[in-house]
Amino acid sequence: MKFNGMKMHRYDLIAVIGPTASGKTEFAARLAQNLDGEVISADSRQVYRNMNIGTGKDYSDYLVNGTAVPVHLIDIAEPGYKYSIFEYQRDFFQAYRDVASRNKMPVLCGGSGMYIEAVTHCYRLDEVPVNEKLRLELQGKSLNDLKEILLQLKTLHNQTDTDTVEHALRAIEIEYFYHDHPGERDLPNLSILYLGILYDRDTERKRITERLHKRLQQGMVEEVRSLLASGISADSLSYYGLEYRYITRYLTGKMEYETMVSLLNTAIHQFAKRQRTWFRRMERRGTQIHWISGELPLDEKIESALALLNS
Repeated sequence: MKFNGMKMHRYDLIAVIGPTASGKTEFAARLAQNLDGEVISADSRQVYRNMNIGTGKDYSDYLVNGTAVPVHLIDIAEPGYKYSIFEYQRDFFQAYRDVASRNKMPVLCGGSGMYIEAVTHCYRLDEVPVNEKLRLELQGKSLNDLKEILLQLKTLHNQTDTDTVEHALRAIEIEYFYHDHPGERDLPNLSILYLGILYDRDTERKRITERLHKRLQQGMVEEVRSLLASGISADSLSYYGLEYRYITRYLTGKMEYETMVSLLNTAIHQFAKRQRTWFRRMERRGTQIHWISGELPLDEKIESALALLNS
């Protein structure tokens, strides 16, 4: 593939990954600018409009040397809507084809492991209809019963498949659909360069805590209050991630402000740990991730990335 007169690259896509607060967005935008490319977000929450501070939409990161780097798949859904991974995979490949057709380098950027693998590993995702007959047959079965049925149908990678009876029923329903509809999908087989940004643990913890306090100062509580005032229920807001869950609990009187901040900070640290675990699992399963130290100056990170791209 050739991009704007540059040398021929063997990669169709660059995937920039890393835990939260690792500076992925700034790095991805700068890299895309160097390659005359465009960023495609792989963030499961930044798809929502008016959810900016809590989801970490740092729009200024996309402004490089006075030029706005194009970014796709942020601000495409309304708050209150539950955007699915199926929709993300569909929208990603639409954006990818658009970027590639204009001879630009697509740069995928995000920390949502399931979203990343859904497109880089071409998971089979279909709009699976409700199977009323199957649901009737499974009615009354316990969560353990449903888990045993699901284990006979697939290897469990996503633990949320069995965290509730509703999720387990849906997972079984999907597997039955795949069995009855074994058709092929028209998804491209991409050659991907994975670049990971990673800080040492102490620095990562410091960056997470500092970023949380910065976002609170920027008005994250007011953002959540505005969303509640717009008619989105407290239960619905909890769906959109840690910041919205904990701040909603504070705003609805379920915890004090200081308690909320402390618990939210701890939860984000735990989330970063799960992200690192996901990336290690990707490596164990054969994905080669080229890790770049977060401590390096941005220019040196870019030089390292370009050297890998052109090797």
